Amino acid sequence: MGDANQQIRAAESAARVPDVVVITGMSGSGRTQALHVFEDMGYFCIDNLLPRLLLQLAELVGINTGVGRHLAVTCDLRSQGLFDELSDSVTQLREHEISAKVVFLDTSDEVLIRRYDENRRRHPLAAAGESVASAISRERFQMEAVRNTADLVIDTSHLRTKDLRARLRRAFSELTDQQLMEVSVFSFGFKHGMPVEADLMIDVRFLPNPFYDPEMRTLTGNDTLVRDFVLGNPITEKFLDAWYHLLDVAMPGYVAEGKSHLSIAVGCTGGQHRSVAIAGATAAYLERGGYHVSLSHRDLALANVRTS
Repeated sequence: MGDANQQIRAAESAARVPDVVVITGMSGSGRTQALHVFEDMGYFCIDNLLPRLLLQLAELVGINTGVGRHLAVTCDLRSQGLFDELSDSVTQLREHEISAKVVFLDTSDEVLIRRYDENRRRHPLAAAGESVASAISRERFQMEAVRNTADLVIDTSHLRTKDLRARLRRAFSELTDQQLMEVSVFSFGFKHGMPVEADLMIDVRFLPNPFYDPEMRTLTGNDTLVRDFVLGNPITEKFLDAWYHLLDVAMPGYVAEGKSHLSIAVGCTGGQHRSVAIAGATAAYLERGGYHVSLSHRDLALANVRTS
């Protein structure tokens, strides 16, 4: 039943995700940040595209070839002519059986004025000597028709970046939040140096060491004999219960923060036995939890390993 429900949710998600997403809105409302979110979701992304090029670009990157790829673009539509172009281009896409949705990012005048003041930027519509408030008012009038016909309007006035990311992911991703975060699990040996890229690091040098058993000294944590020795130890079993509980608490927090990549390092003395086995167990546990996980062993090539 659980697998059937997952398949239904996946089908519903795939059905609602369009082939092409056009991001537009008020200047300073977060269009570039939104495009980065789509990039993290695996969309082919182009910034500031002329609407008339939408169909050509979609065909160029193979959106209509059935490969499952999606396209996201930002369009600056502050002139009526470009708005008309967008309407025609979206119609063209649909005539070619390419689905499209328009996302409009809006922000209050007060927040926009503050943002331009804090960033010390000139509003792109402001004429010489014109105030930011006047330029914003004129832009809002020009963008009214776009806003009224958009498929999704998001007010970013008080929306944190992680909240904007969550809104867009819920609306336009075929993957779960867990699957959207790339998790890299790797083993390492402390004697070869500390990893600088790790978000989470666990030291497993307290576990019984297979190195001192001549039969296992030249094996690795990938070998059954060593893996069973490490994982079957009562100390390891108690540790893994606590380690998995920590991950159960920490991982959803990283997902909620919108983190796109998480690196987990597992270290022992040489990076050959204990860390390799525990890193493998960690990766398997996270995969069972629905995370997209890659597993590697940084220092295994440096180990004294038996060759057959």
